Amino acid sequence: MAEFGLTAQEVSCLRRLTPTWRIQRFLDDLDYDLGGACCRSPRRVLRERTVQCLDGALFAAAALRVQGQRPLIMDLEAVRDDDHVVAVFQQHGHWGAIARSNFSGLRFREPVFRTLRELALSYFESYFNLRREKTLRRYSVPVDLSRFDSCQWMTAERDLWEVGAHLVDVRHFTLLSPAMERALGPVDRRLFEAGKVGRQTAPRPLR
Repeated sequence: MAEFGLTAQEVSCLRRLTPTWRIQRFLDDLDYDLGGACCRSPRRVLRERTVQCLDGALFAAAALRVQGQRPLIMDLEAVRDDDHVVAVFQQHGHWGAIARSNFSGLRFREPVFRTLRELALSYFESYFNLRREKTLRRYSVPVDLSRFDSCQWMTAERDLWEVGAHLVDVRHFTLLSPAMERALGPVDRRLFEAGKVGRQTAPRPLR
């Protein structure tokens, strides 16, 4: 079914987000859900104009699907940090990614990477915690979201936490050897500050 349960207006909006960098620009213009309170379907993202990384990846995958690609997402697994989920796609035999993050370096990747490992490694230097530790360690096999069609993942009004739970259990591949991990240095302060450009923080309570 071409519309996947979406309305004609929703389909039109997703189809207009081409080329792929327009999907990223759309996500970047949305509010960021700092608390990760919800895992919204693409329909809810269009309505609520708020995302965190997982529902941002779901939205990007839905847009790619409407445009004729498979709805694929990939999990990036970290230590002493949050995991990150990206929508992945292929053009001309190479991989790219679309993602929403509160850190500027963990978003769009042009489709220039020959393998998913290369794509995952492109996030390594920009994947750090607030202690300036480089935290990315593993990446997953791509997950085709069509497996969740029975859950109506593109249009559901409820939260879709089962997608995140599934990502925990899929096969992951290690990026670094133990010797590589031990040799890691801290993130350069300039890269650290650049990664926080545009970062949203919770407002401090009034005293």
